[in-house]
Amino acid sequence: MTNLPTQPIRLIVGLGNPGADYAATRHNAGYWFVDLLAERHGGVFRAESKFHGQVCRILVRGRECWLLKPSTFMNRSGQSLSSLAKYYKIGLEEILVAHDELDMPPGVARLKFGGGHAGHNGLRDIVSAMGGKDFWRLRIGIDHPGNAREVVNYVLGRPSKQDADAIAGALDASERVLTDLVEGRFQLAMNALHSG
Repeated sequence: MTNLPTQPIRLIVGLGNPGADYAATRHNAGYWFVDLLAERHGGVFRAESKFHGQVCRILVRGRECWLLKPSTFMNRSGQSLSSLAKYYKIGLEEILVAHDELDMPPGVARLKFGGGHAGHNGLRDIVSAMGGKDFWRLRIGIDHPGNAREVVNYVLGRPSKQDADAIAGALDASERVLTDLVEGRFQLAMNALHSG
């Protein structure tokens, strides 16, 4: 894709559902990613009621980056993201949303700029709340159950040990391109991540 934006990423939002019942479910792959970033970069999440979520600030090569886990449920993710983005004056193109992706196998993660929500309720709400779809997405493969009627139970279920390990590997690979993301080098990040 040509003409990618070059604004550095200032906010990474991990999508998921709050609470222990959902913590290990496939739909929480976005939460897993920002948890990994916080752990590796010395950040600690704290609840911020004005942002309807848990917030963490990390520094990557001297650049500030906010991490957010909405504590609204998935289909209200936009409320949390829009309140934080507005408060810190963060533009759409400076946002990366990490989310589970049914159309890719576990072990695969892909960066994408813009596009539709493909039926993902978290993305749908963010597009609506932010009034646009020109933000970055980190699509974390969780695979598809093979039947559309089984999707809800599938995403709210836990991955097998094998799938969980594959997803962890994809998150690890995604964390390795974080410096490129916060410095606006998206083509480099995509080349590294998509060739793996």
